[in-house]
Amino acid sequence: MLPNVTPAPDTAVPDEAVAPLMRGLTVLRRLTDAGGTCSLSALERASGLARSTVDRITATLARMGYVRLDGRDAMLAPRSMELGNAYLAALRLPKLLDPHADALADELDESVSLAVADRTGIRFIHQATRRRAMSLSFRIGDLLPAERTAPGPLFATEWEKEDWARWHERRAADPEDRGFPAVPARSRPLDGSGGTVGDDFEERTARARTQGWALDDQLIEPGLVALSMPVREDGGRIACVVSVVSHTSRHSADDLREALLPRLRTAVAAMERELREAPPAEPTAPSGLASWTGASKQELGREFVESLARGLTVITSFGEGRSQLTLSEVAAATGLARATARRALITLEHLGYVTAHDRVFRLTPRVLGLGFPPLSRAALPDIATPHLTALSQLLHDSASLAVLAGNEIQYTARVATSRIMSVNVTVGTRLPAYATSMGRVMLADLPEPPPPEPTPLTSRTVTDPGEFRAVLDRVRREGYALVDEELEEGLRSIAVPVRERGGRVVAAVNVAMHSSRRTTEECVTEVLPELHAAATRIEADLHVAGRFRKVPSV
Repeated sequence: MLPNVTPAPDTAVPDEAVAPLMRGLTVLRRLTDAGGTCSLSALERASGLARSTVDRITATLARMGYVRLDGRDAMLAPRSMELGNAYLAALRLPKLLDPHADALADELDESVSLAVADRTGIRFIHQATRRRAMSLSFRIGDLLPAERTAPGPLFATEWEKEDWARWHERRAADPEDRGFPAVPARSRPLDGSGGTVGDDFEERTARARTQGWALDDQLIEPGLVALSMPVREDGGRIACVVSVVSHTSRHSADDLREALLPRLRTAVAAMERELREAPPAEPTAPSGLASWTGASKQELGREFVESLARGLTVITSFGEGRSQLTLSEVAAATGLARATARRALITLEHLGYVTAHDRVFRLTPRVLGLGFPPLSRAALPDIATPHLTALSQLLHDSASLAVLAGNEIQYTARVATSRIMSVNVTVGTRLPAYATSMGRVMLADLPEPPPPEPTPLTSRTVTDPGEFRAVLDRVRREGYALVDEELEEGLRSIAVPVRERGGRVVAAVNVAMHSSRRTTEECVTEVLPELHAAATRIEADLHVAGRFRKVPSV
């Protein structure tokens, strides 16, 4: 069993715990630990479950949109991030503090992270990284041992005796940190002084209590240094820890402290002010998926593990304005019977995903370990490709994703057909935006789109500025663009926009073909509905993946 992820081996399973939910969460954790993709056979070995059980669990998760099944492989899908999103929304810290962390990273030109405590470990809830050859590889939701980080000693200043006892037990049970896939195995200090990394943790905690800040001098791995300070709530308890992370090629640990501690203090003061002055959160609409799970069970029969789906629905009943819920509130939010919601909460509490105090339940950071880390760095092409593949297979034509790069479009994802005569472009190809269907749907979203080039590419290319504005007005009004032999003789394509959560067009998807394949009318009647459906699915995944992070377009 992994430390900080599952209960201790001698922890008794409550009589009312839901076994299928426990098994399903085990599969989700193992799939997460495997980097998001794993064969069903490997999941069987890693989880210790029967193959038939793994098949039923993955079929249920696929029905929920949390995984995709491709032959013998299971892959985490972006929708699984809604579990971690429920925790982050309930926490509210990312919404309030991420802009401050991003501004600090821009000002210092260093990576900045926010972390929360997870028992004897820490988990990142935000990363503002710099694009360098040597940069952070940690992801949102990654679990790190407290003693090998800069935030760890700060969180440990609030530990009780039982917390320290748990830390000693974990260190003895996992002396090389094999239970923390995000970090290299524990090694001896760089100075050859004997012992292992983290042995001085109690001393570092005592210093952090006195100083109010902490350093990581290459504890995770050689070259990595970090400076951390706590961000405190009104009552004085630590809400999260903000860290500035660098490399020894840029700063030594002492240099990092001397150069950046004053600026870090200023940023922390602004974050604490933000927490004090933030208005109460407005509750968002709950999930209410109980009827859906029942219908899925009726349709799929024994292949659908309804108790697993219901348990995951309980997690997503939390959110902004719903950071703490009573049993009655969970039942009302999910549409589940009180007895069903109660058993799910008992199971989640046993596994450490929920805490209970005075009959009020809260999610814990451990929820981030359910699929979030492997997907937290997914770019838009990663999100779109499965949907482009399905679209291409349905229509038997090439499907592509592109972004706007100045006056050109750049292909970022593409699924081509194997026809003898097909559209021959590859990822990275750039084409003039004014003469392409994807370019036009993206240009139509701009307040002042650039005029077309004066030189036509074919006899059909629109080059007159007035006519081109009229074309973009029609695209804006109709929601799609169809370009017929304006880029190249014989090439016909139709495109629709892809919008981020705020509604801004960030990309476009299209289907392209030779003009002999379909008439323009057939493109509108046969292709456009399927193209819209694919774009809607891409947007749905993008909106989940982009709720608490900026999804790269390329």
